[in-house]
Order: sequence, then C-alpha cells, then structure tokens
Amino acid sequence: MVLNIVIGLIGLGIVIFVHEAGHLVAAKAVGIEVETFSIGWGRKLAGFRYKGTDYQISVFPFGGFCKMKGEALLQRAWAEGTDRIPHEQGAFFSAGPWQRILVAAAGPLVNLLFAVIVLSVIWGLGFSVMTFENRIILASDYQPTAIEHPAQVAGLQTGDRIVAIDGEPTGSFREIQERVTRAAGRTLVLTLDRDGAEQETSITPRLDPDTGAGLIGVFPWIEPVVQTVSADSPAGIADIRSGDRIVAVDGEPIPHTMEFFRVFGGTGRRVSLSLEREGDLVTTELVPGSREDGSLYVGITFQAVEVPSPSLGPVAALRRGTAETFSTLAMTVRGLGLLFRGVNLTQAVAGPIRLTYFVGEVATAGLTVGLAEGARAFFNFLSLVSIALFFMNLLPIPVLDGGQILLYTIEGITRRPLHPKLVYRYQMVGTAIVLALIAFAFFSDIVFLTGR
Repeated sequence: MVLNIVIGLIGLGIVIFVHEAGHLVAAKAVGIEVETFSIGWGRKLAGFRYKGTDYQISVFPFGGFCKMKGEALLQRAWAEGTDRIPHEQGAFFSAGPWQRILVAAAGPLVNLLFAVIVLSVIWGLGFSVMTFENRIILASDYQPTAIEHPAQVAGLQTGDRIVAIDGEPTGSFREIQERVTRAAGRTLVLTLDRDGAEQETSITPRLDPDTGAGLIGVFPWIEPVVQTVSADSPAGIADIRSGDRIVAVDGEPIPHTMEFFRVFGGTGRRVSLSLEREGDLVTTELVPGSREDGSLYVGITFQAVEVPSPSLGPVAALRRGTAETFSTLAMTVRGLGLLFRGVNLTQAVAGPIRLTYFVGEVATAGLTVGLAEGARAFFNFLSLVSIALFFMNLLPIPVLDGGQILLYTIEGITRRPLHPKLVYRYQMVGTAIVLALIAFAFFSDIVFLTGR
C-alpha cells in the first residue's frame, strides 16, 4: 500500500511537471517572467532560484502551478476600480492575447506530446502482455441476475471462442475487452468458434454505470494450471506446485478456474484436490485460509498467456504511438458524454487520491512480472493520465487553460483590452466551479477507498 502511494505520487509528479513545464517554456519564450514554478501546493519543501524563477516542491503533491508576473496587477486594478490592467514589462497581462493563448495552450499540448513520446518508445522497445485466451465463460453461469446479459441475448455459450469482432481478429481476452469496453450501446458482430465450427452473431454491449465501459457479461476461460504458489500459504502447506493442473475438488471435475472457485468457495473447509503433475495423478488435502474481509484465501495464481509485441522501427513506433494517443483521446471525449447517460459519478470520476493509487497499483502489479514490465505499465498509465489532463484542461471552464484560451480569443478578435472586473469575476466563477469539482473528486475517492 505504501509503495503504491509512493510510486503513484512520483507518477503524478511527472505528469504535472510536464504540464507546468509547457507553460514555463512558452511563457519565457514570449517574454513573460515566471516568478514561481512549483510541483505541489502549499508550503515550500525544497527548491532553488535560477534566472529569476523560484523552482520548488511544495508540501501537497496533488497538482502544481506556474506563477507568472502580473497577478498582483489584476488584483490592484480590481481593487482600485480602473478600467484596464496596468502595463508592466514582463507581466502576463502585458503580453498580447495571442501570446497568452500560446502560454495557456502549451501545458495541455505538452501533455499530449508526452503521451505520444511515451507510447512510441513503448512500441519501439517492444513488450509482452499477460492475458488469457479468447475462450469465454458466461457470467450468468456463475452470477445469475434478473436482467439478461448481452452475451445471453446474443446466444453465446460457455466454451465459445470469440475469434473476431467486426471482422478484426481477436487472439486474446484482452483484445476482446478492449473492443467491448469502447462499444457501449453500439452493435458489434462477433465471429465465434464453437466446437470447431465458425458462426456469427450480433451483440450490443451494455453500459456499466460504475465505469462507463461496455459490458457483455463474459469471463475469460482460464485453465486451472497453477503458475505461482505463495510461501506458507494454504496451497504451499498442501504441497501444491507450479505447473500442477487441478483436475478435481472433492471428486467434482474442474474444467476451468471459475468452476474451481465455485466448488472450493462453496465449502470453506478442508477439501481433497486431485492434481495432474508431470503426467501423474496426485492427491492432496487443502485447508483454506481467510482474509480480513472474510473471503477465502488459497495462495495460488493461475497461468496466463504471454502475448509478445515485437519492437517496431522508429517511424512505425511513432505512427503507432500517435494512433494510440488519439484513439485514447477519442475514448476520453466519449467518456465525457457518458457522464450524462446515467453513469454512477462517484465510481466513474477519479480524483487525485484514486489516480495516485491506480498509478502505483498498476506499476507494482507490473513489477511482480519484472522490472521492465513494471516500468512499461507505469509509463503506459501515465500516458493515459496525461491524455486525460490534456482534454480536461482544454474544457472552456474559467481558470482552466481552455477557459483562459476562450477569454483571450475573444479579446484578440474584438481587439479590446480586458476589463479587470470582467477578468476577476470570470476567474472567481471558474475557481468556484473547479473547487466544486475537486470537492466531488475527493468525495468520490473517499467512497472508493472506504468501499475497498
């Protein structure tokens, strides 16, 4: 948990640094003086001064800022009731409107560029993803609900393989998830392999109100072959070993892991396991443990399928990284629309605490596979956060970069200087909106954490 938080804070710090660095470089390029460049808010923890700018790390790591010269001039003009902001060399409002637009847009644009670079490097280096085969299990077989899942309506059966979606091959369950997640409410054509014969069916993923993702109601078919055994766990005590296949529990056949958890979870007591080990049948007894939440604990993981992605050349990697960036951006835009379609906002909206947790959790999960996979997962997730930051900051909300761009664009078109009263009130409205959003995000995070 502590490691998750530390890694998460480092990750968010990187994304925020990239964003604020965009503002910093653009401001200095057009002659605007930057007084303070900070990662975090509140009291200064450490820093240094270089070429007239104080660079610092502050006590609260959620966020950051790039304070430019001239903010006090706006407040003074408002207090004195003057009709224009005083001119002062190097001040933000003394720069032209198009220069200010460049400074405001630079932060989000650098976030987008960061995502393109990170994803291009990942594709250039190559990577492997641990997933499961494209064979499915109907969720309704193990989690009956009053409303039929789309998979039931479409006539899917446990054991089917989804070999293509809309004509594009799907070689793993991860590929199925990626396509379905993005298609809530949109009809897809599935190509199935059922007992060696191919057939097609249409399916419309249902919107998950907690996440905004599309769902069809299937689980991956995972072969009950043990991959790892935790030391001193119930499985370790029972001498279960990596590579063992669980054949039966108390005499009941186990074709896949969902059946194992159904049979095993329904007992909660000592069970007899039949294992296939290097061609021999071995029998052992397993006494389950229990976690703090009361759930049963065994101490094993099951084998996943490693899907390699070979390294690409520089041009191909850049093309793939750019395509993935804009595909993710399109998903982010669609996700905003889902907020008005009955999505559970406390589940779908993540604040800084949850983002920190997710960044750390993704990275530490990758580290269990290896250092390279941990780094890939870490930076891949940072690219997603960076894309989201690009989009959210360009929304036309006062105080956010998009709101500032809108205001300065109006000034540039009308060629009339901004009245201090208009700017001040505009910023106050934006501050109120942003504070309300931050409060809701923190509330959402608290709901998430207390529900874990």
